[in-house]
Order: sequence, then C-alpha cells, then structure tokens
Amino acid sequence: MSRATDTDFGFRRVPLADKQAMVDGVFDSVARRYDLMNDLMSGGLHRAWKEVLVAAVNPPKPAAGLKKKPERPFALLDIAGGTGDVAMRVKAAGGPGTRVTVADINTEMLSVGRERAGKAGYDVTFIEGNAEALPLLDRSFDAVTIAFGIRNVPRIELALGEAFRVLKHGGHFLCLEFSSVDVPGLDRLYDLFSFNVIPALGSAVAGDRESYRYLVESIRKFPKPTVFADMMRTAGFGRVSFTPLTGGVVALHSGWRL
Repeated sequence: MSRATDTDFGFRRVPLADKQAMVDGVFDSVARRYDLMNDLMSGGLHRAWKEVLVAAVNPPKPAAGLKKKPERPFALLDIAGGTGDVAMRVKAAGGPGTRVTVADINTEMLSVGRERAGKAGYDVTFIEGNAEALPLLDRSFDAVTIAFGIRNVPRIELALGEAFRVLKHGGHFLCLEFSSVDVPGLDRLYDLFSFNVIPALGSAVAGDRESYRYLVESIRKFPKPTVFADMMRTAGFGRVSFTPLTGGVVALHSGWRL
C-alpha cells in the first residue's frame, strides 16, 4: 500500500523526500547530451513543438525600422530550462526589450545553458532555483514557461502555485509537456518506440539507459490533459486550455493570471 508521503519516480513508488535527489541524479547524468538526445528521441520534432510554445509566448518585437527598446520591457521566466534552448528561442523571437530568466534546480544543466548562451551571444540570466519555491519576487514576469520539465517536479501543485505567484496580472503561463497519444494505432507504435528504442539510444549516446527509462516512464505517470488543466485552475489560473500536438504526443497547456 502506498503512503501519502510516497510519490512516483517513473513506475516506482519512492519517498516524496527522496524524489528530488533522484531526479537530480538523472539530469546530472544526461545534461551534456540532453539536447542531442531530444533530437534523436523526437526525430527533431521537439524543435517544432518549442516553436509553437514561443509563438504562444509572443514576445514583443519593435516596429519595422525601430531598434529602441519598448517603454516597458517584456520579462519571461523559463522554469526547468537549464540548457537554455527555449530561452534562446524566445530571445531570438523577441525585440531588444525581451528579458529572459532561466530557473533550474540542476547545476549541470545550468552550466550547459550558460555555455551555450554565451557562445551564441544571447543575454540570458541563469539562476539556480527550485520550481516549488522560486527565489523570485511576486508579480515580476509577463510570461512563465516550462517545457518538458514539470513532470519531474515532486510536487507539481507547488510549482503551479509558484508560477502563478511570480506572474504579473494579465500574465501568461505556458507548459509544454508530453501527453496522451489519441490516435488509434499510433499509441502502440509510440509505446514500442518509447520503451525499446529510447532507452537503447540513451545507452548508446548518453551512456545511461536507466535515466532514459525513467524519463519514458515519467511521461506515462504524468496527469492526463484534463486533470492537469484542473490542477492549473486550482492554482488560480483562468482561461485554462490545452492543445494536443502530433496526435497527442505532447500538449501545450495555457493559463492566465487574471
């Protein structure tokens, strides 16, 4: 029988107090090959999914021919975005007034992100912070994003509450996460690929089969889209919606602080 203090770590039940350290171990192991593995696991589709996310963020751009910053800068927080992939995409899409902060609990992922942003010439702020207790001020961001990270948070409801807290009134929360395949036949192919090919790729490319087995299992344990939408409403978000992508392989969840 599971205890109230237990939680899921993939298909295993573990003490809630132990999960964060176990997740840290996974990302310590995979940080240097994380983005390469995303390309291999998704056939490059994660790039298109992230572009949908960035389009929904819709960072302001200067009018044609104008290079000055807007009167009020646009501030984005990307949670669990340590490698900087989403952050740099938003910076590229936005104008000079777009300010991007990445908060991640994992120092190895942050190290990768700082190196990548520096080499690419993007001005992105990286801070170490737990999604369940962000070291950031109330109502300080116009938008908050999290891509493929919230399912690894031990207490998702706390992370949603923190995202709501740091959003300004009228601010937009966007969560891109793996979801429930809703195309008959594709679901079986997806399971076959997930449980057989992805761990093998993890072993061959990242030298870590078990971490990628956990990441596959964690997708199956993540709440269904309608359940997650209810969790967002409980956290205070309004106008909550979700959009399935690629037959439901992923979903883009949206909510506002009204």
